[in-house]
Amino acid sequence: MTEFIIGVILFFGIHSVSIFALSYRNRFAEKNEYVWKGIYSLVSIVGLILLVRGYGDIRISATVFYVLPTWMRHVAAILLLPVFVFLIAPYFPSRINKVIKHPQLVAIKLWAMAHLLVNGSSADLLLFGAFLFWVVVNRISVKRRPIREVPHMPESKINFVIVVVFGIGLYLVFALFLHGPLIGVKPFG
Repeated sequence: MTEFIIGVILFFGIHSVSIFALSYRNRFAEKNEYVWKGIYSLVSIVGLILLVRGYGDIRISATVFYVLPTWMRHVAAILLLPVFVFLIAPYFPSRINKVIKHPQLVAIKLWAMAHLLVNGSSADLLLFGAFLFWVVVNRISVKRRPIREVPHMPESKINFVIVVVFGIGLYLVFALFLHGPLIGVKPFG
């Protein structure tokens, strides 16, 4: 449990600097952009590793609070379909970015909600609930913060097609081939 908690603190802590200390983040990044990116990346990776390892440990002895009908797996699979599309959308400006102002936050929200539909243990509630809570807080904060430009391809009409085809392709590869070996659960099968 300790590993999981430290992972949550590190991962969400560094991802929340813009929410709670935007001026500090901007000053630091302005003076030392590469140092900031290095620290941000290192803390994120260490936090994610600890979070995943800790989740694996607490999952073994987790209390199950609810079990939903098996058909909810189909609902979750449908909710997860646009996740990869929305994750890569900011890098290929298209109609998606105009309609959904912050597609990556929507992607994380859909990912967390879909997993909460099919996973009802205390470990799942802690992990996916933490992501869902962070997304809600971040989304509220984003409304008050200036927009920070993300490095992206030039705007083009073909970007929509690229994002949708590539995103759905990533979804299929991850769901069919990578989720089982990496996470230990095969979503289809």
